Amino acid sequence: MMQATDAGPSILVVEDDPQMASLLRRGLMAEGYSVTLAADGLQGLVIAGRTPPAMAVLDVMLPGMSGFELCRRLRELIPGLMVIMLTARDEVGDRVRGLDVGADDYLVKPFAFSELAARLRALRRRNAQQTPSVLTVGDIVLDTIQHRVTIGGVIVHLSPKEYQLLALLAAQPGETIARTVIMTEIWGTTTHADVNIVDQYVSYLRRKLDAVPSATKVITERGVGFRLTVAP
Repeated sequence: MMQATDAGPSILVVEDDPQMASLLRRGLMAEGYSVTLAADGLQGLVIAGRTPPAMAVLDVMLPGMSGFELCRRLRELIPGLMVIMLTARDEVGDRVRGLDVGADDYLVKPFAFSELAARLRALRRRNAQQTPSVLTVGDIVLDTIQHRVTIGGVIVHLSPKEYQLLALLAAQPGETIARTVIMTEIWGTTTHADVNIVDQYVSYLRRKLDAVPSATKVITERGVGFRLTVAP
């Protein structure tokens, strides 16, 4: 059965154990992900074909189609997909096979959810390092090498946190990024921190963008997060 939430980066979880699937869903939602569940490989493939996710967590032992085969097909379907595979068997051959079919990482059950969350964050950081040297969204241009922002050729001076916020949104234009994801990516944690600081920095950023002014706006998705969109 498919379940989804409107939040940050999209992640497909293919797990046939309902209890494990539910635990993963709750934990990933708390981390700010938009989660879709599938109970077998075929369903996961159909879902991914309809709405391509950014990431996937795949159990190896699935009914009908193994996690290895599913991973191979998903990587053909979505070349940039980031994949972590889960297995109950800690065997070198299995890990090698998983990496050979395109998995980015491999986690052996039982595992602490915090380790899975950390590995997902590491994958996203690694992927972010492949960000092009220039990001353009509407009339905003970010030089990701010099950390310089221009709007219609006019240089906009941003603080380091304001720049990081804009760069995070610009890397996924039109996609809503959850507050908890922004907190983790920019401030490194959501523990003992007030997520309202995100709203505060969004306000700072909007003020500077509007001062130029820019047709590209930071839009609030109430109760979820923020996205960068070119105004009509």
